Amino acid sequence: MGKKVKWSWTSAAIGAASATAATAMFLARPKDPTFHLISISLTSFKLSLPVLDAELLLTVHVTNPNAAPIHYSPATMSILYDGAPLGSAEVEAGSQPPRSCRLLHLRGRLDGLELAHHARRFFADVARREMVLDAAVDIAGVARVLWWDHRFRVHVDSHVTVDPVFLDVIEQENTSQLEVLPA
Repeated sequence: MGKKVKWSWTSAAIGAASATAATAMFLARPKDPTFHLISISLTSFKLSLPVLDAELLLTVHVTNPNAAPIHYSPATMSILYDGAPLGSAEVEAGSQPPRSCRLLHLRGRLDGLELAHHARRFFADVARREMVLDAAVDIAGVARVLWWDHRFRVHVDSHVTVDPVFLDVIEQENTSQLEVLPA
């Protein structure tokens, strides 16, 4: 029939090491984090005639699906209404363990003067009880894998529909794009 094949421990060890390395590479590949706006709370009004500025607290659920802990720098999220800048929210520097979820509380501020420029649209949105806001942020940080630090940048775009009367989140679509930067 056929030739008898001689068993080789060296070939078996190389095959096992290759399979282990391939599995580790597959499991350790970077994955995009997920972001979900949980709630919006109004913390204060500041009257600066003829407009009213508002301060908000945004509660965001963040998931780090990666096998490495991350440390990130502070960032500023831009909040847009009808394509124009309406305000901003601050992301404080922090860290997150691997494969974990965390709630971030972002302090934000809305510019009443900018909202006044869109008064007709705003009052129509209040009447419909649906207001569409867009937000964007770039977060930079470092992920530590074994002894090496890997720099990364995450760009997050959010498209959120809120009830402008009760500030309930009605619908949202969040996309994030992770970029691992060269060493």
